[in-house]
Amino acid sequence: MASSSRMLVAAVVAALVAVAWCAPPPVCFTVEKGSDPKHLVLQIKYDKDGDIMKEVELKQKEDWLPLKKGYSGAWEIKSDKPLEGPYNFRYETQKGQRNVFDDVVPIDFKIGTTYKPEATY
Repeated sequence: MASSSRMLVAAVVAALVAVAWCAPPPVCFTVEKGSDPKHLVLQIKYDKDGDIMKEVELKQKEDWLPLKKGYSGAWEIKSDKPLEGPYNFRYETQKGQRNVFDDVVPIDFKIGTTYKPEATY
């Protein structure tokens, strides 16, 4: 009897871990007014235990370029040449959480549209 109880507890814990592991990322990217092929302005919402974004970068070819956080709270990057999409991002939070999201914002983005990264399993 005790053995089956332990197995049940182990199964429940495994299920909870699997659900948490497969949950969608707690981040979304909204393309703000002023964005164009050479200037990307994003409102990034991150909702995980009160943590906030410390650093956000955009991948262009093989390089990661930093976005700057403006007074409005939007993150932005300006370039002399058109930025190459679809756009891949990586970030670090104040608590040290790091993640990379590929192909989040399409090259033909729409102002005001919110894009959510796919959950990776």
